Formats: sequence, C-alpha cells, structure tokens
Amino acid sequence: MLLLTSLPLLFGEDFSLQGGGSPVLKALQGRYRVLPISVTDNRELAKGRLLMMAQPPAQTAENLVALDGWVRHGGRVLLLADPMLEWPSKRALGDPLRPPPMFQDTGLLAHWGLRLDTPEQRGRAERQLGGRTVVTVSPGTLWGRCEIGADRFAARCKLAKGEAVVVADADLVDIDRLAGSANPNLDTVLEELATLERK
Repeated sequence: MLLLTSLPLLFGEDFSLQGGGSPVLKALQGRYRVLPISVTDNRELAKGRLLMMAQPPAQTAENLVALDGWVRHGGRVLLLADPMLEWPSKRALGDPLRPPPMFQDTGLLAHWGLRLDTPEQRGRAERQLGGRTVVTVSPGTLWGRCEIGADRFAARCKLAKGEAVVVADADLVDIDRLAGSANPNLDTVLEELATLERK
C-alpha cells in the first residue's frame, strides 16, 4: 500500500526514530507493506494499486494528471482532504514541514466532479464513513456528482476502472488526541481500505 501524507504519521515532528511511528502507521503495517511516497508521479504510483493520501502536500499539475490516470486505469485511493485541519503542530505557520491547514486542491476534486467546503462550525463532530460513526474535528462538506453520504462527509467516485473515496477531514486519524485506542476511527479507515482493495 502506498502512503502519501504531510501529517506526522511516519515520524514525529522532530523526525525522531523513537516511538516507531503513529498508531495509524502501526495498524497499516499490520495489514499492508506500507511504501511512503512523496509525489504522485507515474514512477511512484507504479509501485502499488492502493493509495492512502492523508492531507497530502500539494502536487504539480503533471502529478495530478498522473494520479487521475492511475485511478482510471484501476488504482484505488482513499483521500483524506481536510479544509480546516486542527492537528496540533509545534511548527510555525508557513513552515514547509508543517501540514497544510487546508487541503491544497489545484483542480483534482473538480475534475472528479466534487467540491469541498469549509465547515460552518468548528470543533468535534460525529460523521458517517462506510456505515460507521467516526469522531472528527471541524469536518468539511462535499458536493458533486459522486455518491455522497447523507451528512456529506464522504464521497465515492467511480472513475473508469478505478475508484476514489474522498473524506472531508484528516483529523480523524489523530488517534491519540481523539480518545486513543477507544476511538473507532482507526478500524473504520482500515475497513475503507479493505473495501477499496476488494473492488
């Protein structure tokens, strides 16, 4: 499984090897061989058929074209796209190593027939993902042509031979902050990936 993220899932913010990664990474590694990537170019995407993007760094137009083509030729992607990230960070605003405060969309969602709106209210909320309740923080809303849940939190886009599941929040994978091991989010993310993998 490929993983592209700006969030401190692989290492802490100080890039220390101590701790062995986040609870999300450990859970993913329990089920998949996780291959971190930094760009969605053809060479990197050719390494796998399943991709998780969690508040990814901005991609060039060429890489977005590559991603779209990869999906349409059978790739599966779970995209956590947060329009108002509340993930705590010790890094200053503007630091290139700090996760972007909003999903840096440069036309990808519109190309897939979606629009992502910022939340009307900030704070914790519960939403539905794959028929399960997850805990979120300041989730956005999705609109468009894809199959979108009643609470407009998640969209399933069939794209030729592939599929993209877009979720309007990335804070849901901040497992330690959102009630630790009692949080249902981690199992839900794993189930979404498993569902994509089976299709």
